[in-house]
Amino acid sequence: MNILDKYIIKKFLAAFFFSVVILVSVICVIDFTEKNDDFIQHNLSMSKIIFGYYIYLFPYFANLLSPITIFIAVVFVTAQLAARTEIVAILASGVSFKRLMLPYAIGGAVVGLLIFGLTGWVLPIGNKSRVAFERAYTKRPYRFQGRNVHIKIGPRHYVYMESYDNVNNIGFHFALETVDGTILRRRLTADAINWDSTKQVWRLSPQLVRTFQGPQDEQLQTLPARDTTLNLFPKDFASTYRLAETMTLPELNAFIRTKIERGADDTQLYLSERYERYSYPFAIVVLTLIGVILSARKSRAGVGGQIALGFVLAFVFIIFVMLSRNLAQVGSLDPLIAAWVPSTVFTVIGLVLYRYVPK
Repeated sequence: MNILDKYIIKKFLAAFFFSVVILVSVICVIDFTEKNDDFIQHNLSMSKIIFGYYIYLFPYFANLLSPITIFIAVVFVTAQLAARTEIVAILASGVSFKRLMLPYAIGGAVVGLLIFGLTGWVLPIGNKSRVAFERAYTKRPYRFQGRNVHIKIGPRHYVYMESYDNVNNIGFHFALETVDGTILRRRLTADAINWDSTKQVWRLSPQLVRTFQGPQDEQLQTLPARDTTLNLFPKDFASTYRLAETMTLPELNAFIRTKIERGADDTQLYLSERYERYSYPFAIVVLTLIGVILSARKSRAGVGGQIALGFVLAFVFIIFVMLSRNLAQVGSLDPLIAAWVPSTVFTVIGLVLYRYVPK
């Protein structure tokens, strides 16, 4: 790495972090304005608002807007170099355009690795506090609305509830079935099942147990109210509002495995979140290089016009991400493919632009 590389990387990273601070600060002010009525309603102090919420919201927005801020930083720095004919001088000295892109690639890789570490392990910790704050002060109290709920809790065991009250942690019209293949072996039913938070067990009302030994062999047994343990917990009926954002990468992987074992129908949402955490850093590097290609030439529109173009492309990328995510969540697209579609599309765009950029 020579002096020129260090010079470009330093200016690039400085512009990136400056863009993050300015843009996210503006968004946080707008967010505060929108939620101020909720804060006043709950009589929250300014220290509670700042250190209980916005200190965690700031890095969340910084990560969310990284495609925009990285584009702004790259275009701003490169357009300034082009406007001062520094790029012309660099290329005239024998440095190839490909070599000129190297320090940008290094800077983009640094930012990408930083984002991967943040989204995988750091941000979820802060998001736990942020999401808890939003649930407590800016969202309506959650009520579980599911009806006729079926959950697989083991290789042979399935739970059924007609309804569940998540405020009092009571399930109604409970059934526990033991199934071998397609054959029902045992069915336990109870009018109610209640979570005992002190003992950390479920309290079953009197039960009726049907055991099936064969097509014509059914045994009935009644059991008194009793405590039992199940691979089922009140958190399985709790709010899933931004749940994926509150889990570190190892926690998310374990959660997905549990979802798959239970045959849950919302697994796509969490698979999409996992794959996006891997694709996002790569997208940052791709967007960085596209920014260099677009702004390496002196433009009659000036730096402002090139920054505006960078904004447009960054927003297009975010739209691609949101569209792919929605398609994955509804099952129209495999989550792995959906997570990498935006990066792949913009990689192709970058290669086409690189072919035609003056070198």
